[in-house]
Amino acid sequence: MDFTPSELMIVNASRALKGSRVVFVGVGLPNIACNLARRDHSPNLELVYESGVFGAHPARLPLSIGDPTLVSDATSVTSMSDLFMLYLQGGLVDVALLGGAQIDRYGNLNTTVVGDYAKPKVRLPGSGGACEIAINAKKIFMIMRLKKRAFVNKLHFMTSPGHLDGGDARKRLGLPGAGPQLVITDRALFDFDNEDHEMTLIEMAPGETADSIQAEVGWPLRVSPNLKEMTPPTATEFAIIREQLDPAGLYR
Repeated sequence: MDFTPSELMIVNASRALKGSRVVFVGVGLPNIACNLARRDHSPNLELVYESGVFGAHPARLPLSIGDPTLVSDATSVTSMSDLFMLYLQGGLVDVALLGGAQIDRYGNLNTTVVGDYAKPKVRLPGSGGACEIAINAKKIFMIMRLKKRAFVNKLHFMTSPGHLDGGDARKRLGLPGAGPQLVITDRALFDFDNEDHEMTLIEMAPGETADSIQAEVGWPLRVSPNLKEMTPPTATEFAIIREQLDPAGLYR
């Protein structure tokens, strides 16, 4: 079956969540990916939303993190401060899904400004809880579309720390989480499984080459010696996404 780039991102994010229990998630593609994982292979997955909802079971796609559908059948509804201090800073979040306007080779994210901070070309929403999530979650998965304007050699502003300047920088600074583990895009997958913790191309969408991926990345890209093609969605994954999670095609 034909699939869209967004469906490829959703499916690969869902598969990466296999074996996880508690996932910090936002709306849009990450939300669909988590609900796909719960319906397909991880029925005990617990969804945590920044608004203060733990163990959410949304009956439909939430329009925002404040959508009342998140409260229905949730395990717990708390204040945002309790959620961040007790669950996130308490080390209870296994994986968090993040995105941004810019990402660099070490998985650091910018969601603050494009251009000079004092006189930016674009003023972005800012951190929200992303900085604290990037610091405290045990693992971070990024979901972003592959564009050269987003995959930059140098961030205009570091909002959320990844592996900082590489190597053991996170450990030296005392950050509790392990940082970015995977970057999921519409055209490729990247990991940080090397001693420098630098982004490495590990899988490509059908029809892509290492050169076509490099053309959208602002630094000389590391390529895995075991580079392979991304596995397309299965019929079961298609059915869950198209019939249950996003039948109107709002996100997929």
